[in-house]
This record gives sequence, structure tokens and C-alpha cells, in this order.
Amino acid sequence: MTKITVQDTPTITIGQPRLRTGIDPKLVAGCAAIDAYREWMHNNGRKESTIESRYRCLRTIAKNVDIFNPEAVKAFVATTTTWNENTKCKRVDDLQGFYAFKRIQWVRPDYRRTEKLPFVPTETEVDQLIDNISRMSKRGGKTAAFLELLKETGFRPGEAWRLHWTDVDFGQARIILNDPEKGSNPRNPGISSKLIQMLNGLQRNSPSLFRNQRRNPTKSLEDFRSTFTEQRERAAAALGNPRINSITFKTLRHFKGTMEYHRTKDILHVMRVLGHKSIRNTLVYTHLVNFDNDEFICKVAGTVQDAKDLVEAGFDYVTEIEGLKLFRRRK
Repeated sequence: MTKITVQDTPTITIGQPRLRTGIDPKLVAGCAAIDAYREWMHNNGRKESTIESRYRCLRTIAKNVDIFNPEAVKAFVATTTTWNENTKCKRVDDLQGFYAFKRIQWVRPDYRRTEKLPFVPTETEVDQLIDNISRMSKRGGKTAAFLELLKETGFRPGEAWRLHWTDVDFGQARIILNDPEKGSNPRNPGISSKLIQMLNGLQRNSPSLFRNQRRNPTKSLEDFRSTFTEQRERAAAALGNPRINSITFKTLRHFKGTMEYHRTKDILHVMRVLGHKSIRNTLVYTHLVNFDNDEFICKVAGTVQDAKDLVEAGFDYVTEIEGLKLFRRRK
């Protein structure tokens, strides 16, 4: 089936006698209905990220099949080999909302989500990625600061992307998150002197830390993610470690939750750090990584400043021997 891009869709005006030759009227009608649904979601308080994700999904489907024909749509979803079971579940959720809006009756297909443990890199791999990107170019400094912020706070990418300079308390070394996603709790985590230095190195030509406020936040985050993917591929090649390519923005949230549970063995603490309202979402971090046979980097602190620097670098206090404090961190 020939795919039609958005640019191919003509503008329909009242009294227009007919469509341009080669344009499917069902596609035009479907796109118009999707546009109306998008506006309805916006007017009814849906999150911008939810609106844009659902809008793109529905447009993709409408370009390939008559979206007003539920049986044809179900056949298209079922035979699309590039979507796994979890993706198809998400597509069906999006269609469910659209059909409810249009009052179209359909029998929802039965796809079931499969739970998979997320990839969790080592701290050395995360730090190597951030340092390598930071050295690449001026653009690398912004990406590196964004990655470091995700690593230290466990914020979701969209949450970090919407932060403003006024959300950063440089004096107290903390970041305030008052606009969490997915109904999470607001958070106010501490940040390291390393991250403060990285943020101070960014240009302050916008109220936002990272994004251009003149652009759509969801679309601009997608573009930023694409830039990061290219930077990550170069970093993985330079470091000779293909595992680096498995690190995503969301990976760093899993990394934070995993490391916090390993450090404290306190699931309620991890729940507060990640902003979860249900402990069920937090329990996965209790079995993400087996640390029993891990190797550690050991450091010795002889002064208060040494100990402070090690704690900020992610080292955990172990014991004191002959007046010296021993710290360790997972490799």
C-alpha cells in the first residue's frame, strides 16, 4: 500500500467540489478526526506528552488503513511485524481512546504486556558515556549535563526536560520537581558539585535549563533524543563497549533506583526517590541486579574534605581503620 505523508494531505474548504486526484478521502477524513481528538484531549487536560504520543500513533495507522474500520485496523496491527506485543498493547490503548471519542463500537483485541527486567549498566559505563559525550563538542556539554542530572535524580526524561533555572537551588545544591509525570509525587533531591558545575557551564538564554521554549516540548525532546543516539553510538565505538548503546534516558532512572536500593536496602526510600505512589512500581528494583559477586573500587579518606568528595562521587562508607575511613563503589 502506498504511504501518504502529511504534506500530501490537501486542505479541505467548504464548498470544495472534490479532492485532488490520488488522495484517499478516507485518509483526509481520518486525519481530520484525529486532529479533532487531539484538540479534545488538550481541552480536557491530558498531558502534552500523552497527546503527542497518541496523535502520532493514530496518524501512522490512518496513513496505512481506514481508521474508521475497526476490523481493518485490527488486521493492520496484528500483521505489523515492527511492533512487539507491548507496542501493540499501547497502540490498542490509543485506539480505544479515539474510538470512545468518535463513539465507534469495536471489540478490543487481546494483547498482553510482557514484563521484562530493564537493562542496568554499571556506574563506570554511565560515567564513561557522560565524560565521552562531554568532550565531543559544545553540544555535548548540554547532553552530558542532562545525562548527569538523570543519573543523580532518577527523574523521567520529560520531567528533566521541563525544568527551569528557577527550579535549581544552587546554594543548597538541590533541584525542585513540582511538575512530575504519571501522577508521581513531587521531589527535591540533592545534587553533586559536579552537576552544579556542569549546569553552570550551560548558556542561560532561556528560562528552561535544556529546551527552547519556543518549540513544542515533546517534539524538541524527541529531537534531543535523536542527537543523543548519534552521540552515544560514537561514544560506544570510541570506548569499544557495545553495551553503551543500550543506555537510554530511561535507563538512568532504572540505574538510580537500583543503586539506591543496593545502598540502603530500603524500598520505601527508593519509592520516595523515584516519586512512586504505589510500591508495586518500586518492587522491581529489589531484583534488578545481583550484587553478590560484583567488584568494587575502594578509596581511603584521610580528611573531612576527602570523605565529602567521595560521598559526592557515589562512594559508600564501609568502616574506619587506624583513623582512616574506607569507602567503596560498585565498578
